[in-house]
Amino acid sequence: MKRTWVAAVSAGLALLAWSTPVLAQPRAPAPGSQAKSPVVVASKMDTEGALLGSMIALVLDRQGIPVETRIPFGPTKAVREAILSGAVDIYPEYTGNGAFFHGSETDGGWRSAAYAFETAKRLDLARHDLVWLDRAPANNTWLIALRGDVARRHDLRTMEDFARVSPGLDAVILAASQEFVESPAALPAFEETYGFRFPRERIVLLPGGDTAVTMRAAAQKTQGVTAAMVYGTDGAIAAFDLVVMADVRGAQIVYEPAPVVRGEVLRSYPGIGKALAPVFSSLTLNRLQSLNAQIAIEGLSAQEVARGYLEQNGFLR
Repeated sequence: MKRTWVAAVSAGLALLAWSTPVLAQPRAPAPGSQAKSPVVVASKMDTEGALLGSMIALVLDRQGIPVETRIPFGPTKAVREAILSGAVDIYPEYTGNGAFFHGSETDGGWRSAAYAFETAKRLDLARHDLVWLDRAPANNTWLIALRGDVARRHDLRTMEDFARVSPGLDAVILAASQEFVESPAALPAFEETYGFRFPRERIVLLPGGDTAVTMRAAAQKTQGVTAAMVYGTDGAIAAFDLVVMADVRGAQIVYEPAPVVRGEVLRSYPGIGKALAPVFSSLTLNRLQSLNAQIAIEGLSAQEVARGYLEQNGFLR
């Protein structure tokens, strides 16, 4: 998964090779860069990771920076170890993972977007010479979504509504991973923050933590499921007519995506941050959901979607 050491691999991405080319053609190196090694751009094994990694590679290529891609590379643990060892130079990470990287996940400050970014940035720079570049304003955290018909029938829009109504409502059956149910940072955090306990007998555990599976279960009412564990930027939410229960009290750690680059590489190519900043700042929650949907629902490749978005918004001029 994006936010822990374990990652679910989608069927489509699992078929991709270890290194997936995202560049149409090589460009001339930046002045003075002829003798420099290519910048290794990687991503995790999920759809959004491949999308963001492809954007990074394409933008760096446009800047005349030699690029080598490792998209997808592996789960969070593998990519993190690779950038620490120098095998990978830059990849998209989520701010909330900084809490787990540095053993401070019990710190409530990670529920604040600004705190999560600044703390991950400060700790990684001081301890590992890793630089967090500007983040996207899109929180890809754990959430709960209901079938649209159930949400509208019972007027459920927020986690406050869900906490008040769902424990006594037999119509709400939740599909989730075991980690979501058991991790103190997931369902138990919702329960503690909103003062309720969801009946465990009305939870259908699905292996792997793949939200595409939990959403499909809710959409198709598999085993009676009417609610699903989701991530904030999942592209299939709207397509499946699911209504996300807004986390109005901030029960969850904030997971905003940002490029993380080795300091040595950034010093060699100081323009990387300036080039990527407008791209990531443009990636709002709704935009990421839409882009992810093009991959998950329409069947386009992450590279196609990345290039289309960058070209349409003038980021590859």
